[in-house]
Amino acid sequence: MTEDTQQAPVPVGLAEAFWYWLKLGFVSFGGPTGQIAMMHQDLVERRRWISERRFLHALNYCMLLPGPEATQLATYIGWMMHRTRGGIIAGVLFVLPSMFILMAFTWIYLVFGNVPLVAGILYGIKPAVTAIVVFAAYRIGSRALKNGVLWAISAAAFVAIFAFRVPFPYIVLAAGIIGAIGGRVAPSRFVTGGGHGAAGRSYGAAIIDDDTPTPAHARFAWPRFIGFSTAGLALWAGLMLWLYALHGWQGTLTQIGWFFTKAALLTFGGAYAVLPYVYQGGVETYGWLTPTQMIDGLALGETTPGPLIMIVTFVGFVGGWTKQLFGADAASLVWAGVAGGAVATFFTFLPSYLFILIGGPLVEATHGDLKFTAPLTGITAAVVGVILNLAAFFTWHVLWPGGFGGRFEWFSALAGLAAFIALIKYKAGIISVILACGAAGLAYTLLL
Repeated sequence: MTEDTQQAPVPVGLAEAFWYWLKLGFVSFGGPTGQIAMMHQDLVERRRWISERRFLHALNYCMLLPGPEATQLATYIGWMMHRTRGGIIAGVLFVLPSMFILMAFTWIYLVFGNVPLVAGILYGIKPAVTAIVVFAAYRIGSRALKNGVLWAISAAAFVAIFAFRVPFPYIVLAAGIIGAIGGRVAPSRFVTGGGHGAAGRSYGAAIIDDDTPTPAHARFAWPRFIGFSTAGLALWAGLMLWLYALHGWQGTLTQIGWFFTKAALLTFGGAYAVLPYVYQGGVETYGWLTPTQMIDGLALGETTPGPLIMIVTFVGFVGGWTKQLFGADAASLVWAGVAGGAVATFFTFLPSYLFILIGGPLVEATHGDLKFTAPLTGITAAVVGVILNLAAFFTWHVLWPGGFGGRFEWFSALAGLAAFIALIKYKAGIISVILACGAAGLAYTLLL
């Protein structure tokens, strides 16, 4: 440690933090792992806004929550540094650029998706997305399934959703109950690693250091707890009632708001875990989009900055467009898509912000002693099985787009296999794999 790092940096003002979070919103590629690594490099190693131990303590809490952990981690750090305003700024700016970029991409996709150039690129991207989902199941499973009991939970979850069409919320509930009971009966079977591990080194004195006292706004107080809870519920209920008054309970925007509120509370294990639930609702229940559009939406989500759960913006945009909320002319379709995407995004992320603002003080009170719970261990095991079901669904629609009786897509099979090998053996980046497969798909379709 040099003499320069022995002194904590000068406290950061809200304006400087604002510009950092805005920049991060435009460059936060790489999924949650890449985004968390980027924040660690920036905020712990280079800027020293927060120590590694405090950073990991916040991250472990965010890993316990439903919702996108990278977004919640940014919100948590912003809240610790600059109170409620800082948390809201960090959380919103982490998402807002991605929402606008994805809306623009979705409009291009809906208007020009059948143009040969775009269609060829999407043809190559689809098998890459399938490989990415399979890789996600492998990556999560290799960390989570440490014994036969957890493997059995994962297998049961796969059978339940694949063969018996059990809704995703029931699978999560059952897995959580099994984990809670198992944690008492056989605790050794439900103990996994503590999130992202423990802090192993120091990068120098930080603004929020290991021994920095918890600021007043981050200490638990019942008036603040009740106030934030009431304000959050009022904000949610107010917008839901407004949508109900305008469109009725069965209106598309009202149902988008209600559906993504439920989805926001079920995203244990990251975005890949909630995709089957979004598919069940968006494709099968409400008919907002087709299975092919769902795959294409995941591809767009992987290639834009921000959390992968931003696919909800795509689903909401396509849902509003498909249902022609404001009319069938071009301008009305665009505004319907924007409304659907904005509603889906708002109701997905509102609970994530509230979990930090309401629960953060409780976490600070347990500084240094936060671990994964047995129910979460059970849920994570079930999530692996659910993601495998999603991979099976994507594989079916990519390799046999006309059904099992139709033509087998040999190019898609080879491209998907190559993408998976690149991911698992050569540690290739997701965006690189998608771009390479998109270029291969375009070349293949042009040669046909």
